[in-house]
Amino acid sequence: MKIIIDGYNLIRQSESLRRFERFSLEEGRKELIRRLSIFKRLRGHTVVAVFDGWIHGSAREERRNEGGITVIYSKRGEKADEVIKRLAMKGGSALTVVTSDRNIADFITRRGGVAISSPEFENRISMVETDISVSMDMEYNDVKSNSKITSQKKKGPSRRLPKKQRRAAARLRKL
Repeated sequence: MKIIIDGYNLIRQSESLRRFERFSLEEGRKELIRRLSIFKRLRGHTVVAVFDGWIHGSAREERRNEGGITVIYSKRGEKADEVIKRLAMKGGSALTVVTSDRNIADFITRRGGVAISSPEFENRISMVETDISVSMDMEYNDVKSNSKITSQKKKGPSRRLPKKQRRAAARLRKL
């Protein structure tokens, strides 16, 4: 799965990342990229972080690979929103975009992609990191005790969500 992240939007929506940004904008970006690279290693998704460079950036769009994450800085005069939309036009429906910007989210969903809010994605990153450590502990305990975990089937009629919500929920489960 390919995930495109509106970098500054995620930093400014996250309480923990905002603490880093208070020191400097660079510190906020570094911490976000560090967390995304851990997420990429754990889940294996392709992750692209897009940042604004439209006021003080270079005359050309800059692309870097930092910790396995593709980092894109928009060129001077172009906002990150425009870069995300351009990438989304190439990405098709198999694309997930992380932003709390309603304009971008609507653009993505109209093209068949899925938009996830920044706080929801940050919670997902935290859950993945926690789940990995918990599952490692459970595997260790299972090996020690040789016990089996059984699940119970739910009974009763199911209530289906609309197709758009089911698709978004499926993408969230894959994160």
